[in-house]
Amino acid sequence: MIPRYSRPEMARIWELENKFEIWRQIEVLACEAQAELGVIPREAAAEIRAKAAFEVERIEELEATLNHDVIAFLTNMAEHIGEPSKYVHYGMTSSDLGDTALCYQMTQAIDIIIEDVRRLGRICVRRALQTRGMLCVGRTHGVHAEPMTFGMKFASWAWMLKRAERRLLATREYSCAWGAISGAVGSYSNIDPFVEAYVCEHLGLTPDPLSTQVIARDRHAHVLAVLATVAATAEAIATEIRALQKTDTLEAEEPFAEGQKGSSAMPHKRNPIVAERVCGLARVVKANAQVGFDNVALWHERDISHSSAERVVLADSFIALDYLLGKLEWIVEGMVLYPERMRANLEATRGLIYSSRVLLALVDAGMLREDAYAVVQRNAMVVWDDIQRSRSGASFRELLEADADCALTRDDLDAIFDPWAFLARSGVLFERLEACSF
Repeated sequence: MIPRYSRPEMARIWELENKFEIWRQIEVLACEAQAELGVIPREAAAEIRAKAAFEVERIEELEATLNHDVIAFLTNMAEHIGEPSKYVHYGMTSSDLGDTALCYQMTQAIDIIIEDVRRLGRICVRRALQTRGMLCVGRTHGVHAEPMTFGMKFASWAWMLKRAERRLLATREYSCAWGAISGAVGSYSNIDPFVEAYVCEHLGLTPDPLSTQVIARDRHAHVLAVLATVAATAEAIATEIRALQKTDTLEAEEPFAEGQKGSSAMPHKRNPIVAERVCGLARVVKANAQVGFDNVALWHERDISHSSAERVVLADSFIALDYLLGKLEWIVEGMVLYPERMRANLEATRGLIYSSRVLLALVDAGMLREDAYAVVQRNAMVVWDDIQRSRSGASFRELLEADADCALTRDDLDAIFDPWAFLARSGVLFERLEACSF
């Protein structure tokens, strides 16, 4: 991922320095386990731990000739260790080192994503409770539906993020935190399973029950799929914010910093550029998931068709998701709300949003549902036609009052045309929200 869309903590996990440091730890731990078994001298294992080191530049120099990154790494380590280096990588194969390290990197990275999601979730819960009484209109198909409160939007986002947190935690356990040091085809032909168990225990990983030199890539595909799902959640939130910031709606907008410029040509513009960036990067993360699925099918026990692709998509997906979640946190925390505009939009359809309550009231008064629907729709379409043609005209309620077929009194209509009547039971939504802790 390019530096523009990278945050330092996450980016460091995917740098060569960190990867080779994990490789160093694995090789040292494997030597210690071999010493425990009596395969190599304890003194050699101690010396390996004391002297094991590497230089990224030297490894790259060696790889240019060797065309094998693991051998280049081991050669560079041997330059530091000296004679005991003959015991390093004893009985192991390249994937034992690379796959175990990659899984460890994924645990490091997913822990950051989990915390990103939790911080954003806490903000959504807090803002939901703050705005539980802020009236706005709900929209279905982009068209005004019924009254709701803005707090319900924040609460909906909080629950989406809670589901994301649970998926990420499960993914960490079932698809990230695995290790395998089992030899050329996974049969432990030249290495005792104790070495695998020892290394995994020290790294907080679980030994793969049966690796075939590689850890099966359905695990990695699952990781990328869950990252894509989290990205899709972020995109959904950002898309809603973008829609609410449209000039014709303008119920909310992302922060606009002092000194910020919105357009090179139009100085009046305040564009939702950060929310748009969240949506754009989410597309990258979602697209990368397909590469994970394609990497599952390898030839026989192992090939390396997956290797080059996942070096790109795993790093890019984690880095991009971390970045976009950070930006979304900034947006949601600082999002500016316009309750007066919300109220104006609520009333923009001259009372049409109360049609469902009129329909039910007519049914309660004894009308057949089909007949009641006809009365409501007939009057509603008059108002709708006036609105679309920018004509002044009677409100929905005024038309109903004048309709001889509408068997409702003024008191009935007073109760019906109260936006809070739709929300009499909405308190349960915020009671449930109390269980949405991060």
